Amino acid sequence: MSRILNGRFRQISTALGTALLSLCASGPAAAITFDVIGPGEYDLPVDFKPFNVFVQYATVQDNEKVRDASGNKVDGDGSQLISGLSKYVRFWSPEWNRKIGLAYEIIVPEIGVRNEAGGSYSGGLGDPLTGFAAWYRPTDSSTLGVQSFLVVPVGNDSVSDTNWKNLTSLLWNWKGGKFQVTGNGGLVWQGERTNGIKPAVTWHTNNRFGYRIAKYFEPFFGLDYEYNGAKNGAPKSWAFDVGAGVVLHTFDNQSIALRYSTTVDGASHSQNDSLNVKYAYVW
Repeated sequence: MSRILNGRFRQISTALGTALLSLCASGPAAAITFDVIGPGEYDLPVDFKPFNVFVQYATVQDNEKVRDASGNKVDGDGSQLISGLSKYVRFWSPEWNRKIGLAYEIIVPEIGVRNEAGGSYSGGLGDPLTGFAAWYRPTDSSTLGVQSFLVVPVGNDSVSDTNWKNLTSLLWNWKGGKFQVTGNGGLVWQGERTNGIKPAVTWHTNNRFGYRIAKYFEPFFGLDYEYNGAKNGAPKSWAFDVGAGVVLHTFDNQSIALRYSTTVDGASHSQNDSLNVKYAYVW
């Protein structure tokens, strides 16, 4: 079992990266759903003893520009979003079927928005997420599964969306030697907010391509896309982001990931310009 912990578990230390760095904040500041996943995010084991993962994400996003309805970059409000996600995950393989894996997650967002020009600041704990994931391995080098999470509207008044949400998506991973691709694709359903607005369904996909060039060093690049339909007077919106970064596999049970991400095309959406850090610990 120690050999597995030093190998396969090390590769999944980011543990089902359910990301909502800004889904807890409404409007054009919202990031693409699940855009915090890293390479090997869904390289998940089966037939294993239970273990735990803690992950801390942090993002600094500059809102100097946004995308208008025509897709042009125009001036934003100039604010800076500093956000985090604190995530605990419990992994286990059930006795009734050792060929599948299960996980339960609890995620608490921390959000702060600073606008130096306007002299304003808002922040606090965002709406927490909780839910399950299940997966199996069709081959020794691949993983296929599903995850579903509930967003509970109990966050701080200044950063809560005030509505219930469900995030459900398929997840996948494939490895070929030192190369691997991991990703997801799904939707976000939202209930009615306290102001009477019920947002449209969001469709998204996120993919990461990593290459383990050394034991402790894994560069990667990412592609993120989402689409929101028009509803309740809000126009349809979409965004396509690209990013690049590196994972530092510092210890067998820990890793640190650094990434820069930006929007290359979109409409009625935020213009991503963010630095992202992730620390993961497995025990």
